Amino acid sequence: MKHRISRRAFLNGCTLLAAAAAVSSLTSCGEEEAKDSGLAQIVVGSDSYPPYIYLNNDGVPTGIDVEIATEAFRRMGYAARFETINWEQKTNLVESGAIDCIWGCFSMDGREEVYRWAGPYMVSRQVVAVDADSSIRSLSDLAGKTVAVQSTGKPEEIFLSGSDPRIPQTVEVLSIENRSVQYAMLACGYVDSIAAHETGILQYMKDNAIDFRILEEPLLVTGLGIAFAKNDTRGLDSQLTDTLAQMRTDGTLEQIVGRYLENASQYLEVDTIGA
Repeated sequence: MKHRISRRAFLNGCTLLAAAAAVSSLTSCGEEEAKDSGLAQIVVGSDSYPPYIYLNNDGVPTGIDVEIATEAFRRMGYAARFETINWEQKTNLVESGAIDCIWGCFSMDGREEVYRWAGPYMVSRQVVAVDADSSIRSLSDLAGKTVAVQSTGKPEEIFLSGSDPRIPQTVEVLSIENRSVQYAMLACGYVDSIAAHETGILQYMKDNAIDFRILEEPLLVTGLGIAFAKNDTRGLDSQLTDTLAQMRTDGTLEQIVGRYLENASQYLEVDTIGA
């Protein structure tokens, strides 16, 4: 029977993992820079998700989404300021106006009617990863196994909905608020598998010298976008979509993505989504 287990109800050892994997807040980083630019500020809500958004060695937000957002909003006449948010509260935060948009490797699939969207600007594969020596070779092999997912993320939705016939009904789903804990749980053998964006898993493996094995069949191939509130009538979503299209045409997107990922062009083939 599938069910969602909160991180508070899971192993006490996860507290230690969370502490070890904790990432410094992005809340005020970049605020002075944004103010000093003289441009109106756009508050971008996200959480840490290397290589899309994270703090560099100087404590400054960086990553694919940070660079794209900074350049895109600059072209639109705004300065981007990045704030860490509780990812589970992202919808409430954008609807209340506490943040202007949600931007951080955010899948559009299945959420088209929840927000006003800019994008898609990149393609992403949601995948399952296991220990390198695991006997799990396909999604069907997950029967009776445990999978850790980020709470409110697309993999959680896919596993809990029971709508994908490739996924056995006997998978135990552990929903974790902090995705760094998710990776650590697999590395420590607390779960049999994890599900997340492939680029995020690859970055974690690179940063921590850990060898996970990613299953060949993806859970989902989806477009990444930027979410604005449904009641936001400023037109920023359509302006940003047009600006991102310009950045694709002039090569800016490929240059930015190429600083973080190999074969950058493959992540920009948004016209192939659903083909």
